[in-house]
Amino acid sequence: EARIVASPTHLESLDNPTDTPYKLPLWRFEPMTKKGPVACEPLETGAYWRVFLDRPEGNILDGEMFEALTAIFREAGENKDLKVLCIEGRGAHFSFGSSIPEHMPEHAENMLRGFHQTLQTMLDGTYVVLAAVRGQCLGGGLELVSCCHRVFASRDARLGQPEIRLGVFPPVASVILPERVGRANAEDLCLSGRSVTAEEGLSMGLVDVLADDPSDAALAYAKEHMLPRSASSLRYAARAARLGLRTRFAVELHDVERLYLEELMKSHDAVEGLEAFMEKRAPRWKNA
Repeated sequence: EARIVASPTHLESLDNPTDTPYKLPLWRFEPMTKKGPVACEPLETGAYWRVFLDRPEGNILDGEMFEALTAIFREAGENKDLKVLCIEGRGAHFSFGSSIPEHMPEHAENMLRGFHQTLQTMLDGTYVVLAAVRGQCLGGGLELVSCCHRVFASRDARLGQPEIRLGVFPPVASVILPERVGRANAEDLCLSGRSVTAEEGLSMGLVDVLADDPSDAALAYAKEHMLPRSASSLRYAARAARLGLRTRFAVELHDVERLYLEELMKSHDAVEGLEAFMEKRAPRWKNA
């Protein structure tokens, strides 16, 4: 098999040079190697891609990770033979979430727009997207997973949106979690900042399948239910199933992003919470 890996060489986006906050990596096919923050392993004669967040330990999401994911989602969208893409985390954990330094006011706008572009590109791709989750799946990692069609998790998985504990809130989760788990469960996760077990995630709809090996379970599901189908017809079906969601996601996320950048990030407590986390101390809230 070949693996698509992120090259250190970058190109400006030719499709949208004005609104792309990150340069997009040039992708190439290579033998199995460990390069860049994202790797892709094509299986089933290219009909199934395993896409790895390949930055152990923790698979932290940052600008480099976003640009690599955006590039591969775009390439996936242009590949007429691809039917299913499965996102996994290399190592013991799916992802500890987004980079905290990139949440600071001077970086927050680029960070949010890079991540949001990544997710919008994935939603626009119309191929089926699965997630195989092991260990911790937190913050931006859970937001990425929540945008997938179906989530397979190991029994030791822990999932949560801990942002409020740092004095901020998760913009994507605020929009996508009500679609996935209902408003009450979404508000529980976003307002409490607590993590849930895989079993509790299954009961609320955050997880679809528990498995000893979620990667194998995802592939088995795809081989039985997706890979025998026409790639073209499957994409039309995926597009139809999420036609309204794609529009709502773009509109609502724009408004939530403005709230985050124009109001929250001008508050004392948002900055204090982030700084306290990086300095490994308790936050000193001013409730303002």
